[in-house]
Amino acid sequence: MRLTIDTETDSYEQAIAAVQAAFGFRPDVPVHWLDAPAAEHRPGPEGLGADDLGGGWTDQVLFQMIASLMPRARAVLRRIAELGGTASYDEIQQHFADHPTHPIPRAKIGGSLTSVKAVERRVHPAGGDPLLHRGERARQYRIDRVLAAGLIRAFALADSRPDLMRRDPDGQEPGSV
Repeated sequence: MRLTIDTETDSYEQAIAAVQAAFGFRPDVPVHWLDAPAAEHRPGPEGLGADDLGGGWTDQVLFQMIASLMPRARAVLRRIAELGGTASYDEIQQHFADHPTHPIPRAKIGGSLTSVKAVERRVHPAGGDPLLHRGERARQYRIDRVLAAGLIRAFALADSRPDLMRRDPDGQEPGSV
């Protein structure tokens, strides 16, 4: 079987439904779909704010940051942001070790956090403050509250535009862990 999805005209929901139907998981696929919005009308990072949130970070730069991360690192950064910007290494490790759908092995959490810092060095605004602060003694990770809120906005766009997210080298879909 060959399945072709046109990312210029088909919506994300149409693509997922077509794949599910092809594998027999969704026999109730609608016969008629509403037309997908034209590519130029889909939300993109240019719609995010360009105002300085602190340390040179803007909503657009935060989106660029998460779009550049591999899925596991993106999931770890998202978890810290969802917790209000503060989490311990052990909390992050425990959350993903027991995650029902996207576990991250304990041995991979440290690498995921290291890759967040590596991408941050590349995306970081010139002369700006770091996004992710690490307390060495307490193994505590902290993101300023205003930047955590900006990350939540960037993740909302990422959820609606997974086509803009980086994939794992093994081809894993964007947003998967």
